[in-house]
Amino acid sequence: MRMVIALGGNAFSSSGAKIGSPSEQWERVREAAGDVMDAVEAGYDVLVTHGNGPQVGALAECGLPLSLDMYGAATQGWLGYLLAMAIDNEAVARRVPKKAIAVVTRVYVNEEDPAFNDPTKFIGPIYGEDEARRLSQSSGWRFKPDPRGGMRRVVPSPLPASIVEAKPIIQLMEEGYIVISTGGGGVPVTGSSQLRGVEAVIDKDLASQLLASMVDADSLVILTDVDGVYVGFGKPDQRRLGEVDHLTLKSLYERGEFPPGSMGPKVLAAIRFVEGGGRVAYIGRLGELRAILEGRSGTKVIRGDR
Repeated sequence: MRMVIALGGNAFSSSGAKIGSPSEQWERVREAAGDVMDAVEAGYDVLVTHGNGPQVGALAECGLPLSLDMYGAATQGWLGYLLAMAIDNEAVARRVPKKAIAVVTRVYVNEEDPAFNDPTKFIGPIYGEDEARRLSQSSGWRFKPDPRGGMRRVVPSPLPASIVEAKPIIQLMEEGYIVISTGGGGVPVTGSSQLRGVEAVIDKDLASQLLASMVDADSLVILTDVDGVYVGFGKPDQRRLGEVDHLTLKSLYERGEFPPGSMGPKVLAAIRFVEGGGRVAYIGRLGELRAILEGRSGTKVIRGDR
């Protein structure tokens, strides 16, 4: 059985989407490695993806003269290194004969995608309104309110069309590696005979769903900083969905129940995965994969009858 585990960029960050110190990053990535090895011990061949929103924002704040696609590639190396080290060490500790390998992954997007005219993808830290206004004037960045409060930079988020490195990723999995790929949704590229990078960030969850479908995964697991999918999130009567069929979840999604810059893409990825033939999708908190698989935490999405 194959499982794709998608790790949220915010799941590696401290409060407010800050990336934290190196020691804090190592602490969080070790927690992720524990989840990965729990899945391996449960009998799954695991493919790992990850977000990079806070990390891209942190690099951009440093003033490095890089384009957004270069920032994406740089953070794939950064987080891929952390994950590979942590997973290898966890495998040794559990005496599991597995090795991790990180692949810098490009994802093809349509240059006519309407997302380029309507930035929605959050990157970087949360700012106050005055600071966001100053940065907008000085750098041309665009900001929108973050669902958790404050203002956050937004960039175009075109839909992923294909994974450029899909074939070598499958080959590495067949050789027994735990592959870390499609970091941050992949480096967005477009073009026909000549590929070129584009200024955008692909949603990690939708790219993970595409990859999961391309490798014929049985399960898609999206781990983030909340313990599942909630109806009425943030309200006094909020309710976590335990097990839900994809048709019911799709109806809630189409009614606007899940914010586009937060839980929305995760829910959409789960729906598309199950709708496209995947057996089951899970959404839950980093560090709780075993409990999620056992039904004690998270949200389980199964196929509904038509």
